[in-house]
Amino acid sequence: MSDDVGQLLWVGFQGTTLPQELAKQLSAGTYGASILFKRNLAISTVGGGGAVTQEICDLDALVALNRGLHLAAPDGTPALIAIDQEGGLVQRVRAPATMWPPMMAHDGLAAPLDTELAEQVGRAIGDELRALGLDLDFAPILDVHTNPANPIIGDRAFGHDATTVTRRALAFARGLDAAGILACGKHFPGHGDTDTDSHLALPRIDHDWARLEAVELAPFKAAAAANLPMIMTAHVVFAALDAQRPATLSEQVITGLLRTRLGYRGVIVSDDLDMKAIAAHMGVDDAAVGAIRAGCDVILLCCNEDNQRLAVEGLTKAAERDSELRRRIGESAARVRAMKLAHAANQAKHPAPSRDVVGSFDHRRLADRLAGRA
Repeated sequence: MSDDVGQLLWVGFQGTTLPQELAKQLSAGTYGASILFKRNLAISTVGGGGAVTQEICDLDALVALNRGLHLAAPDGTPALIAIDQEGGLVQRVRAPATMWPPMMAHDGLAAPLDTELAEQVGRAIGDELRALGLDLDFAPILDVHTNPANPIIGDRAFGHDATTVTRRALAFARGLDAAGILACGKHFPGHGDTDTDSHLALPRIDHDWARLEAVELAPFKAAAAANLPMIMTAHVVFAALDAQRPATLSEQVITGLLRTRLGYRGVIVSDDLDMKAIAAHMGVDDAAVGAIRAGCDVILLCCNEDNQRLAVEGLTKAAERDSELRRRIGESAARVRAMKLAHAANQAKHPAPSRDVVGSFDHRRLADRLAGRA
């Protein structure tokens, strides 16, 4: 049971070097993946004094860190390394890697050029991540940006309507896949029309079912049909689906809608349970159990080591008392292991490029083209 619980818990950590305790936990199968943030990268700032400042990432240090993080559990299942590398404000790896404009830049392009460029950008980002030793990009954004007051999505989205978001985002995901990088669409069932940041509070959307089906859900329905390997949930209450619980904790939303009605067969991952949309309302041990009961396969715990331990204890103790929860944990662990095996096979088909691809002239020219500077 502990090996199965471990596959479901993916964690962040502090510092730019591999903590010994985390190495032990990954090797023991306590956690199934690590998540890198800007705080984990050795970054220096150059310029100033009238000159333009720029953040420079030590890529050698990042490669060494990733080499240490690529550990395997006792059952042989490898630990993955995940990151958010979307473009715009959300790209953890900085120069000399290519700096990408936000994905809303595609909105200045007509079809089919926007789709072709989105796939090329996904492939380029994937190649750079692959060359640096990463496995998974928490991208593309499948949210439709319909609310100018939205404080968290904005120009991270691929467009303002469901059709263009679907076309561009799934092309981006195909590019990642061709590079041997797992894609993860987010944030189900849609974060694009909120006016609250779920890092800080619990947003609520009161649209009726017809609106949700036509706008918010459409890209996720297409992602399910395209067999996207992962979809991330939103800590958002959708009143038409479940007026009481955020999507991450709602069986109606995760199992009833995403898994059953939309037919999604891949891995469902929660957004970070350390976020205040969840943490301000309940303990992470209860939240972890609630998310798995709702139908999530993976729990993200990105910041707090105490919460990571609480999640392990909460899931383990609850599973000892509840055979249905044990079944759910086993089902999710099997789905995660199958994804990891498929990922390893895909990487074997697409060998990692050399480090020369990171920040290459061709990639910088592609970024300029997307930004409209070419």
